[in-house]
Amino acid sequence: MLLAVAHGSRDPRSAATISTLMDVVRTLRPDLEVRLSFLELSAPRFGEVLSRVDGPVTVVPLLLSHAYHAGVDVPGSIEAVRRGRPEVDVRVAEVLGPDPVLESSVLRRLAEAEVGPREPDTGVVLAAAGSAHEPANALVRDIASRWAASGGWAGVEPAFAAAADPAVDVAVERLRAAGARRIAVAPWFLAPGLLLTRVVDRVRDLAPDATIAAPIGADIELAQLVLRRFHAAECAPPRRRYA
Repeated sequence: MLLAVAHGSRDPRSAATISTLMDVVRTLRPDLEVRLSFLELSAPRFGEVLSRVDGPVTVVPLLLSHAYHAGVDVPGSIEAVRRGRPEVDVRVAEVLGPDPVLESSVLRRLAEAEVGPREPDTGVVLAAAGSAHEPANALVRDIASRWAASGGWAGVEPAFAAAADPAVDVAVERLRAAGARRIAVAPWFLAPGLLLTRVVDRVRDLAPDATIAAPIGADIELAQLVLRRFHAAECAPPRRRYA
């Protein structure tokens, strides 16, 4: 069984998008039992689903980086279940990022919003949630830096909704200082949610005609990445099994 676990959101579009992504995974692997759960804010909750599974299960965290949720929340929930069910057989896959598939998916969403490469008047805000775990923020900054060097835009600046700098205002100011007359937002998010809405609303306050790309969503390449993470965990030696 593949048990996907996503963050969860008060925005119902988030759970709906992740559910559609899991439908794509099921289409790719109709022989595989696939279930979806959430750490918080959405149902069903990860611990509740895990406590009811029968047989071996491989958990795939639908997270873009290895930060607090991957390092604390997921193993903590597993340990809580195992205290009541010590026989539970659980493997945990790696998180989704970093992976080139995520970058190509975000770039594809930009292209769908009619933001192509080699547009020197366009500045791109790479919008992310932000984390207290600095390596997760550094990953986003590194992507923005590489895109700035190769994309042909006026610039690419990271912007975080919370817990990290720079904020949206700073990112837009830097892009305009670099010569950007058009602002575009590339969401480093799997799905719509309140944090992404916060970033988008602030960008629109500063640049009402900004172009907003969609989040990654139910992308077939993302579904294939989910399955690769699953298979890698399944094929790992027994020492990788959660215990």
